[in-house]
Amino acid sequence: MAFPVNTSPAFPQHSGTYIPTLYASMLLVEFYKASVFSEISNTEHEGELQKFGDTLKIRTLPDVTINDYAKGQTLTYETPEGGEVDLLINKGKYWAMAINALDVKQMDIDHAQKWAVHASEKLKVSIDGDVLQNIYTEAPAANKGAAAGAISGSINLGSTGAPLSLTKTNIVDAIVDAGVVLDEQNVPEQDRWVTLPAWACALIKTSELKDASLTGDGVSTLRNGMVGMIDRFKIYCTNNLSNVTDGSDTVSNSMFGWKGSTAFASQMTNTETIDNPNDFGQLLRSLQAYGYKVTKPEGLGHLYITKG
Repeated sequence: MAFPVNTSPAFPQHSGTYIPTLYASMLLVEFYKASVFSEISNTEHEGELQKFGDTLKIRTLPDVTINDYAKGQTLTYETPEGGEVDLLINKGKYWAMAINALDVKQMDIDHAQKWAVHASEKLKVSIDGDVLQNIYTEAPAANKGAAAGAISGSINLGSTGAPLSLTKTNIVDAIVDAGVVLDEQNVPEQDRWVTLPAWACALIKTSELKDASLTGDGVSTLRNGMVGMIDRFKIYCTNNLSNVTDGSDTVSNSMFGWKGSTAFASQMTNTETIDNPNDFGQLLRSLQAYGYKVTKPEGLGHLYITKG
């Protein structure tokens, strides 16, 4: 925008001719959506798959029968047999770009490096969305719907046609209910998590938890902006959840669970630069091969929620 000048009498403008347009050497920061898949999945098998192979068989523990005992009785023995779950490296994403030699010479910033970093971040976000928008469908019947709870069968987590409407007065109760659902599946209390859209995290911050005296914290969630943990759950805010339209409502397919319920492995991230055979300059490209699998469905739950 040219600097304002007096129009009477007219004063010449030199903007765009004798006064050049300059650009900041630092590009504007890209605000990437938070990536959470590595935080809510078990990644301990990644090292094994990075060596070779495209399938990893994960052994599962067998069921063992617990029997009543009377002194002197003959014991009944069983032969436990464990199972296995296949973690496949069957997905891949890439980016590729051409860098012209003349552009490299004339530009005043290292645009190739900046663009590559930007592309790599977007690749991570894309993989994150792939995981979060698919695994919720594998939650068992007892961990979703209007009658969730393996024992109680009376916990409302939202269902098609009747999503769970959340407000600042009931959102903490909904998270506590999710904890009950996992408790009834005998899921470990450690490493529990909940993924929520930004609007739901905002409801938490304006709920009764904003009063630090109720949480025992020194500073309220409204004051420090941190959601933290609620009822053994670590809260993750993400924009990568699957959203659908149900009637007049926009509904988020949010999830809760235990970190050991899902396995994730990235087998290869290959970034390379080669000479462009058709032009002056280089070609930059990157490939990431990965896979994921719900290995313990009983440790995964589905929240079908809308903003009340």
